[in-house]
Amino acid sequence: MAPRIKAVNAYRPRIEQGNTVQKPELIRAVSRATSLVEGTVDQTIKEVRDQIIEFCRAGRAVKVDSLGTFSPSIDLEGNLAISFRPDPAFANSLNVPGIFTETILNRECRSAPASASPAKNSSSSGM
Repeated sequence: MAPRIKAVNAYRPRIEQGNTVQKPELIRAVSRATSLVEGTVDQTIKEVRDQIIEFCRAGRAVKVDSLGTFSPSIDLEGNLAISFRPDPAFANSLNVPGIFTETILNRECRSAPASASPAKNSSSSGM
């Protein structure tokens, strides 16, 4: 079973992901898009985070339309966490044809023999 899992992982389509956007870059982008001062955007993000935590501590889920739902959860060991379930429109926003512009590896490889080596097939179109 392990060789099959390795083959699937080697040949399945994958996104060649760029650098993660950090909070300062996100704040600058939101500030430019909204004309809000960066400090206001930063404080708003902090306050939204704090309020989501407070509602989840009270056992309540928080639904943000067009973004998703944050819910308190617990694992088998009793550890509490916050789960996030994206809004369907948000989750599917990359599936608009032509919208995704970055590289997708193995895009055309639907199934490949176990003896072949992984190939890099790039595409600049959406899924």
